[in-house]
Amino acid sequence: MSTATEAGGKTPYRVKADSVEACNCQHGCNCQFAGFPNEGKCEFIIGFAVKTGIFGDTKLDGVRAVVVGKYPKAIHEGNGHVVLFIDEDASDAQVNAFASILSGQHGGMPWEALAGTIGKFEGPIRKKVAFKLAAGRSEITIPGSVDVRLTPLINPVSGAENEVHITYPKGGFFWDDGHVATTSHMRAEHGGLLVEWPNCFAAVAEVNWTNQK
Repeated sequence: MSTATEAGGKTPYRVKADSVEACNCQHGCNCQFAGFPNEGKCEFIIGFAVKTGIFGDTKLDGVRAVVVGKYPKAIHEGNGHVVLFIDEDASDAQVNAFASILSGQHGGMPWEALAGTIGKFEGPIRKKVAFKLAAGRSEITIPGSVDVRLTPLINPVSGAENEVHITYPKGGFFWDDGHVATTSHMRAEHGGLLVEWPNCFAAVAEVNWTNQK
Protein backbone atom coordinates (compact mmCIF):
# COMPACT_ATOMS: atom_id res chain seq x y z
CA MET A 1 0.00 0.00 0.00
CA SER A 2 1.23 3.50 -0.80
CA THR A 3 1.58 5.54 2.36
CA ALA A 4 3.55 8.62 1.25
CA THR A 5 1.01 11.37 0.60
CA GLU A 6 1.04 15.08 0.07
CA ALA A 7 -1.17 17.60 1.82
CA GLY A 8 -4.67 17.21 0.45
CA GLY A 9 -4.38 13.42 0.21
CA LYS A 10 -2.62 13.26 -3.16
CA THR A 11 0.06 10.62 -3.51
CA PRO A 12 3.21 11.81 -5.31
CA TYR A 13 4.15 9.86 -8.42
CA ARG A 14 6.51 9.83 -11.37
CA VAL A 15 6.17 7.52 -14.38
CA LYS A 16 8.27 7.07 -17.52
CA ALA A 17 6.74 4.66 -20.03
CA ASP A 18 6.77 3.61 -23.66
CA SER A 19 3.45 4.15 -25.39
CA VAL A 20 1.95 2.69 -28.54
CA GLU A 21 -1.21 4.41 -29.73
CA ALA A 22 -3.60 3.96 -32.62
CA CYS A 23 -6.75 5.86 -33.51
CA ASN A 24 -9.32 6.46 -36.22
CA CYS A 25 -7.63 9.59 -37.62
CA GLN A 26 -5.76 9.84 -40.89
CA HIS A 27 -2.00 9.50 -40.64
CA GLY A 28 -1.33 13.11 -39.73
CA CYS A 29 -3.99 12.96 -36.98
CA ASN A 30 -5.68 16.35 -37.14
CA CYS A 31 -5.98 16.32 -33.32
CA GLN A 32 -2.24 16.99 -33.23
CA PHE A 33 -2.62 20.14 -35.33
CA ALA A 34 -6.13 21.59 -35.05
CA GLY A 35 -7.50 19.81 -31.99
CA PHE A 36 -10.31 17.93 -33.72
CA PRO A 37 -10.31 14.38 -35.17
CA ASN A 38 -10.47 13.84 -38.93
CA GLU A 39 -13.66 11.79 -38.69
CA GLY A 40 -15.40 14.09 -36.21
CA LYS A 41 -15.18 11.42 -33.50
CA CYS A 42 -12.27 9.97 -31.56
CA GLU A 43 -11.74 6.24 -31.08
CA PHE A 44 -8.38 5.01 -29.83
CA ILE A 45 -6.27 2.33 -28.22
CA ILE A 46 -3.16 3.27 -26.24
CA GLY A 47 -0.82 0.77 -24.63
CA PHE A 48 1.72 1.64 -21.95
CA ALA A 49 4.78 -0.27 -20.75
CA VAL A 50 6.32 1.38 -17.71
CA LYS A 51 10.11 1.66 -17.75
CA THR A 52 10.43 3.34 -14.37
CA GLY A 53 7.68 4.48 -12.06
CA ILE A 54 6.82 5.17 -8.43
CA PHE A 55 3.49 5.98 -6.78
CA GLY A 56 4.06 6.76 -3.13
CA ASP A 57 5.90 3.65 -1.93
CA THR A 58 4.74 1.42 -4.80
CA LYS A 59 7.15 0.73 -7.65
CA LEU A 60 5.50 0.55 -11.07
CA ASP A 61 8.46 -0.70 -13.14
CA GLY A 62 7.29 -3.25 -15.71
CA VAL A 63 3.56 -2.58 -15.43
CA ARG A 64 1.71 -2.90 -18.74
CA ALA A 65 -1.71 -1.38 -19.38
CA VAL A 66 -4.06 -0.49 -22.22
CA VAL A 67 -6.61 2.31 -22.43
CA VAL A 68 -9.42 2.02 -24.99
CA GLY A 69 -11.56 5.06 -25.64
CA LYS A 70 -14.58 5.92 -27.74
CA TYR A 71 -15.74 9.54 -27.93
CA PRO A 72 -18.67 10.77 -30.07
CA LYS A 73 -16.75 13.98 -30.86
CA ALA A 74 -13.33 15.34 -29.93
CA ILE A 75 -11.96 14.17 -26.57
CA HIS A 76 -12.22 17.63 -25.01
CA GLU A 77 -15.94 17.69 -25.89
CA GLY A 78 -16.52 14.82 -23.47
CA ASN A 79 -18.95 11.92 -23.03
CA GLY A 80 -16.27 9.31 -23.64
CA HIS A 81 -16.55 5.60 -22.96
CA VAL A 82 -13.21 4.39 -21.61
CA VAL A 83 -12.00 0.91 -20.65
CA LEU A 84 -8.76 0.30 -18.73
CA PHE A 85 -6.94 -3.04 -18.89
CA ILE A 86 -3.95 -3.76 -16.63
CA ASP A 87 -1.72 -6.79 -16.97
CA GLU A 88 -2.67 -9.69 -14.74
CA ASP A 89 0.94 -10.05 -13.57
CA ALA A 90 0.80 -6.66 -11.81
CA SER A 91 0.34 -6.76 -8.05
CA ASP A 92 -2.80 -5.45 -6.38
CA ALA A 93 -0.85 -2.41 -5.19
CA GLN A 94 0.42 -1.70 -8.71
CA VAL A 95 -3.05 -2.06 -10.22
CA ASN A 96 -4.55 0.30 -7.66
CA ALA A 97 -1.73 2.80 -8.10
CA PHE A 98 -1.84 2.83 -11.89
CA ALA A 99 -5.62 3.10 -11.96
CA SER A 100 -5.43 5.96 -9.45
CA ILE A 101 -3.02 7.88 -11.68
CA LEU A 102 -5.15 7.41 -14.79
CA SER A 103 -8.29 8.44 -12.91
CA GLY A 104 -6.78 11.90 -12.44
CA GLN A 105 -7.62 11.95 -8.73
CA HIS A 106 -3.99 12.56 -7.78
CA GLY A 107 -3.45 15.36 -10.29
CA GLY A 108 -0.83 15.62 -12.99
CA MET A 109 -1.21 15.91 -16.73
CA PRO A 110 -2.64 14.60 -18.96
CA TRP A 111 -4.87 12.55 -16.69
CA GLU A 112 -6.35 15.28 -14.51
CA ALA A 113 -7.57 17.00 -17.68
CA LEU A 114 -8.91 13.83 -19.27
CA ALA A 115 -10.84 12.71 -16.18
CA GLY A 116 -13.57 15.28 -16.75
CA THR A 117 -14.16 14.08 -20.33
CA ILE A 118 -15.23 10.55 -19.39
CA GLY A 119 -18.91 9.68 -19.30
CA LYS A 120 -18.52 5.93 -18.73
CA PHE A 121 -15.50 4.16 -17.25
CA GLU A 122 -14.85 0.41 -16.95
CA GLY A 123 -11.92 -1.16 -15.17
CA PRO A 124 -9.30 -1.80 -14.20
CA ILE A 125 -9.76 -5.15 -15.92
CA ARG A 126 -6.95 -7.60 -15.29
CA LYS A 127 -5.90 -9.58 -18.35
CA LYS A 128 -2.67 -10.73 -19.94
CA VAL A 129 -1.17 -7.75 -21.80
CA ALA A 130 1.54 -8.47 -24.39
CA PHE A 131 3.54 -5.41 -25.44
CA LYS A 132 6.11 -5.45 -28.24
CA LEU A 133 8.07 -2.22 -28.67
CA ALA A 134 9.65 -2.12 -32.13
CA ALA A 135 9.15 1.41 -33.52
CA GLY A 136 6.93 1.12 -36.60
CA ARG A 137 6.38 -2.59 -36.00
CA SER A 138 5.19 -2.38 -32.40
CA GLU A 139 2.29 -4.49 -31.15
CA ILE A 140 -0.23 -4.64 -28.30
CA THR A 141 -2.21 -7.80 -27.65
CA ILE A 142 -4.81 -8.79 -25.07
CA PRO A 143 -6.28 -12.14 -26.10
CA GLY A 144 -9.95 -11.77 -26.95
CA SER A 145 -9.94 -8.02 -26.28
CA VAL A 146 -7.24 -5.99 -28.05
CA ASP A 147 -5.17 -6.45 -31.22
CA VAL A 148 -2.96 -3.59 -32.40
CA ARG A 149 -0.18 -4.18 -34.93
CA LEU A 150 1.79 -1.35 -36.46
CA THR A 151 3.50 -1.24 -39.82
CA PRO A 152 5.87 1.45 -41.10
CA LEU A 153 4.86 4.20 -43.50
CA ILE A 154 5.96 3.34 -47.04
CA ASN A 155 7.12 5.70 -49.79
CA PRO A 156 4.75 4.94 -52.69
CA VAL A 157 7.41 5.72 -55.32
CA SER A 158 10.51 3.99 -53.97
CA GLY A 159 8.84 1.42 -51.73
CA ALA A 160 11.24 2.35 -48.94
CA GLU A 161 10.15 2.88 -45.35
CA ASN A 162 9.53 6.48 -44.36
CA GLU A 163 10.49 7.58 -40.85
CA VAL A 164 8.16 10.41 -39.85
CA HIS A 165 7.91 12.15 -36.47
CA ILE A 166 5.51 14.64 -34.93
CA THR A 167 7.40 16.72 -32.38
CA TYR A 168 6.46 19.36 -29.83
CA PRO A 169 9.57 21.43 -29.02
CA LYS A 170 7.84 23.00 -26.01
CA GLY A 171 6.16 19.76 -24.86
CA GLY A 172 3.00 18.03 -26.04
CA PHE A 173 -0.15 16.93 -24.25
CA PHE A 174 0.50 13.18 -24.45
CA TRP A 175 4.11 13.07 -25.64
CA ASP A 176 6.86 15.30 -27.04
CA ASP A 177 8.09 13.17 -29.96
CA GLY A 178 5.89 10.62 -31.71
CA HIS A 179 7.27 8.16 -34.26
CA VAL A 180 4.39 7.91 -36.75
CA ALA A 181 3.29 4.63 -38.30
CA THR A 182 0.10 3.02 -39.55
CA THR A 183 -1.87 -0.01 -38.39
CA SER A 184 -2.29 -3.35 -40.11
CA HIS A 185 -4.60 -4.36 -37.25
CA MET A 186 -6.46 -2.12 -34.81
CA ARG A 187 -9.34 -3.61 -32.87
CA ALA A 188 -10.65 -3.63 -29.30
CA GLU A 189 -13.82 -5.15 -27.92
CA HIS A 190 -15.23 -5.25 -24.41
CA GLY A 191 -18.92 -5.69 -23.65
CA GLY A 192 -20.77 -3.12 -25.73
CA LEU A 193 -17.63 -1.22 -26.75
CA LEU A 194 -16.11 -1.94 -30.16
CA VAL A 195 -13.26 0.02 -31.76
CA GLU A 196 -11.88 -1.09 -35.13
CA TRP A 197 -9.88 1.20 -37.43
CA PRO A 198 -7.06 -0.53 -39.37
CA ASN A 199 -4.90 1.43 -41.83
CA CYS A 200 -5.09 4.62 -39.78
CA PHE A 201 -2.82 6.75 -37.57
CA ALA A 202 -0.44 5.23 -35.07
CA ALA A 203 2.47 6.57 -33.04
CA VAL A 204 5.15 5.24 -30.73
CA ALA A 205 6.55 7.56 -28.06
CA GLU A 206 7.93 7.94 -24.57
CA VAL A 207 5.59 9.48 -22.03
CA ASN A 208 6.41 11.11 -18.70
CA TRP A 209 3.78 11.76 -16.01
CA THR A 210 4.09 13.36 -12.62
CA ASN A 211 2.16 15.45 -10.14
CA GLN A 212 5.44 16.90 -8.85
CA LYS A 213 7.18 20.06 -10.04
